[in-house]
Parts: sequence; structure tokens; C-alpha cells
Amino acid sequence: FLMPRPSAMRSVPVTAALLLGWSGGTGASSLVTPKPHSRAHPPAGLVLRGGAAGPGDASPSPAPSGSVAPAPEWAEGKLAQRATLTLRESLPWLQSARMTGVRQFIETYRALSDAQADELFWGDEIEYAVVRFDEAAKAVRISLRADELLAQLVEKESNYGRRDGFGEGASWHPEYGAWMIEGTPRLPYGGFTADLRRVEASMVLRRKRLASVMGPEEAVVTMPAFPMMGVGDFCHPMPSLADNECTASPVMPDAVILPAPRFHALTRNIRERRGGNVQIRVPLLRDTKTDEAEIAKGIHMDAMAYGMGCCCLQVTFQARDADESRHLYDHLAVLSPILLALTAATPVLHGRLADTDVRWATISASVDDRTPAERGETAAGPPDGLGPEEAAQLAGGGAVRLPKSRYDSISRYLANCQGCQERFNDVEAPVDSEALALLRNAGIDESLAQHVAHLFTRDPLTLQRGHEVQSVEESDHFDAIQSTNWQTVRWKPPPKRKNCGPRVGWRVEFRSMEVGLTDFENAAFTTFVVLVSRVILAFDLNLYMPLSLVDDNMARAHGRDAAHKAKFHFRRHMAPPDATETNPDGTEEMSIHEILCGKGDYFPGLIPLIQAYLDSVGCDAETGETMRGYLDLIKARASGQLQTPAQWMRGLVAAHPDYKRDSMVPQSVAADLVRACVDVAEGRRHAPALLGKHRIAPLRTDDAWYVPLRRDLSSTSRRAALLERYASRAAGTSVAA
Repeated sequence: FLMPRPSAMRSVPVTAALLLGWSGGTGASSLVTPKPHSRAHPPAGLVLRGGAAGPGDASPSPAPSGSVAPAPEWAEGKLAQRATLTLRESLPWLQSARMTGVRQFIETYRALSDAQADELFWGDEIEYAVVRFDEAAKAVRISLRADELLAQLVEKESNYGRRDGFGEGASWHPEYGAWMIEGTPRLPYGGFTADLRRVEASMVLRRKRLASVMGPEEAVVTMPAFPMMGVGDFCHPMPSLADNECTASPVMPDAVILPAPRFHALTRNIRERRGGNVQIRVPLLRDTKTDEAEIAKGIHMDAMAYGMGCCCLQVTFQARDADESRHLYDHLAVLSPILLALTAATPVLHGRLADTDVRWATISASVDDRTPAERGETAAGPPDGLGPEEAAQLAGGGAVRLPKSRYDSISRYLANCQGCQERFNDVEAPVDSEALALLRNAGIDESLAQHVAHLFTRDPLTLQRGHEVQSVEESDHFDAIQSTNWQTVRWKPPPKRKNCGPRVGWRVEFRSMEVGLTDFENAAFTTFVVLVSRVILAFDLNLYMPLSLVDDNMARAHGRDAAHKAKFHFRRHMAPPDATETNPDGTEEMSIHEILCGKGDYFPGLIPLIQAYLDSVGCDAETGETMRGYLDLIKARASGQLQTPAQWMRGLVAAHPDYKRDSMVPQSVAADLVRACVDVAEGRRHAPALLGKHRIAPLRTDDAWYVPLRRDLSSTSRRAALLERYASRAAGTSVAA
């Protein structure tokens, strides 16, 4: 058992979607409403409430503000019929929605602050991209069929995925992009060492099931950014570029957004609130024939899809109680840049080789809704399109400087420790003064009050028409802010309990990692994060350091080959040092390999502590062997023995005969790159530079689904033909004998 605790309180089994809070590419924190007759194993097509994503929030085509569009087959529930307000329509409601959201949090905290969970539940979320190869044109495109494929997956999961808890299952969710699908385990992993072995099996099963519904020219790939996004005819089918009411981009049509009203509203409202298109700029890699003008321009992208179209890997844990969840939140925030660098997999953006390795800054800029004044532009007036009186209705009047995008690293630790707050919270973190007063008056401790008041310096990006006014017993207004503060870690209060419903505790979501090309890599990093969380608790580690250094580490994690070349700030002593140490909170620069494996006689490293922890809990031999394989991969990547996916992909581009050393990635190169990524993931291509000696087993789809023992066949003629054929076979066998 990973963390033995008394089993005084047992609860109704929890679905993975409910535990995870189902945070998709739009970061929705949603509550699953399981069907009453099947709480333990609810249908895969789940109804979600709150946040920005959910099967119930979709419609087959963008609906004008105020209209109601029919929902696709996979969208169950009334939420599918709810329209969203435009930014201008939202303005009169923004302030009341923010303060109601604060009061909703206060009510939740009062009701559940003492809630405890005696069992460890955790889960992963993987975002997949659907691509279509055109062999004749030597091209690859994103396939805009996610809604169709979701319908098939949900139906198959219901009919052939089993509902009795036997074996692994999957749960499928929509994502921001019309070519993206999110998959999670149907049921969460538990608190035993054997659960660590479930992860890769679950991921392989999800990939099989996705592959089983692909068209003949389609494939599913797990790479963060589609390399040709926004270049030429990068979609299939290719929509009209003139259809860009939401994106307002000359190269990014609205059809790339999943046809769900809320996703379209997010895109449009972010753009309108900031007063223009998002401005994403990434440095271009300098190669031997790169044009100097291109170097100066860099990689410029102007639509939300470039960022929210990136796929990632996320892990969510249920903590024992609120205090433990806050403790884990802080410590995992320190580790988020390290895991970002180790999983680096984004060397190509917008058809160009980037001089960075990861997606994070791209997504951060893609959802940056700050007005010019909030971005710190001097003498800035209201954003274009809003008058002074309208802008005054935004949070802070749209004029209070906000140092970060709403998608960024954390700006405050959550620990309820005055000394920690004073020593380590050293970055600017504005708060909403009215929200802070409400929280203080309600008796919320200062650290948590500051955290929530900082979240509420933002406006809700979407409000549902007809739900502008809510009671404090609801949670949508809190979720609308909480779920669109997309930070490296997210602290998640329990959902409100319902009679006889599953009990979900205080959770922490780890969000910084890039998705890996293979299920082996994704399982390795998922289990690593889980085991680090256990080590932090079991050995009472102290990873605190100033948040300014964590921010600097995030910047360093973006660098090329940062996993084994960069140095990162890290605390010298994870346990209390002896009395002779003059600076017990001191930090120094370490390589990731040193952080993982140890340095000198004063810093043991995280991996030796994981190994000691597994030994101390009596880990079974099979799980121990699996974990050794995972930890060896991570150590080899940190040492430079193995490449990160970003290094490996960049090498494929550089070696391709069609690449002209000018930093531009032609379609033929992108097609071969994506094909190589698919082939490695599905076991058709060995990649020793990426995986060492580990070989991925060839992916089969004939065993993707359970086969029911039906009591009837398709037709009378079919039965007759089968009987005749097998009777003839039996007769032939008898004669031969």
C-alpha cells in the first residue's frame, strides 16, 4: 500500500472523470453526474457541469450568441443546450459573478474543510491528436473528425467496454481542437503498488481503442504541437479561411475549434477582452541558411488554437485532507519546471523549427486576455472595441497591472505557514481587494485568502446565458474562474456532495508535462510524479524556495536540450540540515541529473528516495522491476544518454533530404516526422536514441474491445451458412482421420 492509513471511512467508488475534475485543454473543472443506477461504473459519455469543457457543452456547429444548436450524439444533458454570452453581454454581470464565485468557495470550504479521504486515488489525462496522411501529396493534416470519433468511442465503450469493473476501461472527453480527444482511465488508480503497473496498460488500451476507430488514412499521435498548424491547407477537410469570426486570423479558420459554443466563446472573448488577436512569439532556430529577417521576426502566431491545440499529460491526486493537498500543491509547483524540461517535445511550431523545446509559453500567450493596461503598456487606454465605461466593468477596471497571463506558473504558495509566506512568496501577486475582504471576514486563513483573491483578479471568460445569477450553494461562478487560471499546478476543492454519490476529496492537479510519443514514456513520468508525491509526504521533504527562482526555472526549462544541459535552482537540503548549516533554506544551481540522482554528501536526489520508499513499503517484485525501467529512462534522459522527444524530432528534421537548413519545415518533412512518431508509438519503428533498449510492442486493434457472447446472430441465412461451413469442415476432418 503506497500510503497506509486507517480505513475508517469507506465511500462509493469514484469515477476517474470525477476525481480528475476532468480538466481538458480548456482547463474545465467539472462535476460528473453519474446515472443513478450505475454510480460505481457510470457510462463513458458523461454529463459535466461547470468549467469550459464537457460532452454536454457541445453542438455540431458554432451557434450565434443566444441561439441553441442541437447537440451531437456524444453530448448528453441539458448543458448541451446552453448558450454563452459575448463579452459585451457579460459586462454587467462580471462583478457580481466574481463575488458570487468567492462566496461559493467560502460555502464549499466551510462545508468541506474537514473532509478526509482515507484512500489514495489518482489518475492521468492524455490528449491525443487525430491526423490524416496524404501519401500522394506527401503531406499530413489534422483531421477535423473529433466529434464523430467521440460518438463512436462513447458508443463502443458503452457496448463493448464492460461496465462490471473487469479489466481496464476508458473515458473519452472533447478537447478544444476539432482534431483532439482526451482519454482518461474509466476508474481511478488506487493506493497499492500494483496500481503503478495499471498505468501503461490503461494508456495502451486507450491508444488501441482510438486506433480502432481511425479511418484508413488516419492515425492518432501523442505529440504536443501539430508541426504544420496554420500553414497552407493544414486541415482535412480544409474549411474556408474566410470563416474566422471567432479567431479573426487570416490562416486559422473557426472550424479547427470543436463545435461547442463555449469553446468558440472562449476564443472570441479572449480576443475581444485584450483588444485584438493574441500575439504569440517564439524565437526561431538559427540554422546555416536561415534568413536573418526570419530570425528577427521569429515564429509569430495569432490564434488561440496554436496554444490550446497543444496536447499534454496531466496527473491528479486525491489528498488525505485540505492541509495535505496544500502541502503537495506547493512542492509539486517547485518540481513543475523540472518535469517540463524532462518531457520536452515541441521543437516545431507553425512550420518552423523553434529555438525552444516546450509548448508552455506558446499556450500562455494563446490565452492571454489581459488588456493593454493589465499587460503594463504605458498610457494604455481601454482595449480596442470597448469604451471607457465598458472597460470599467472588467476586473480591476481592466487597468490593474497583472504580471502574468492566466496560463502560467503559480504566484503564491498555499502553505498555512507565516514564515514560509514571508520567505518564499517573493513575486508580484495582485489580489482583488473586495474578494480578499470577503475571505478574511469569513475566517479563511490568510494564505488561502490571498490565493483565492489572486485568482479573482481575472474575469470569467464565459458566462452561460440564463445562469448569470447563482446562489452560493452552486459552484459554476467559482469554477469559471478557478478552471481558467491554467497554472503549473491546480488546487481543487471537493465537489459538493450529493446524497449517495461518490465522495471526492481535496485534489492537486500536476499540469506542466508535455505528452510523450509513447505510452511507455507517459507511464514513466506519470508514475514518477505519483511516487515523488508519496516521497514528499513519507519523508517530510522540504522543497520550498523563492517563487522568483521557480519562475526562472520555468524560463530555463524552455531552452533547447535543457533536460541535460541547463542548470536549475534547487534547495540544497530537502531535510533539516545539522546545526552547523548557516543557511538551511539555501539553494544552488544543479543539473536535473543531480536533482534526480544526488549531489555530494548533502543532497540524496529524488530517485534514491523513491527507491528507498518502495523498499520501505515492501514493493512487490513485478512492480519494482517495472519502476526500475521507468526510472532508468528518466535518469538516462537527464544525463543525456537518451534524447528528449524534442531532440529526437529535431534530429529527424535536420537529417531529412527535403530540409534546406533554413529553419522552415516543408510538408514532406512534417509528414515523415509525424509518421515516424506514430510508428514509434505503435511499435513499428524502434527508436534507441529515444527509448534505449526498450521496444514498444506492436499495437494491435483486434483486441481493443471486449467481444460479447451474443445469443443471436445477424440473420437466419448467416446462421445457416455458418452451420453448413462448419458441418463440412467436421466431415472433412472425419474422413481424413
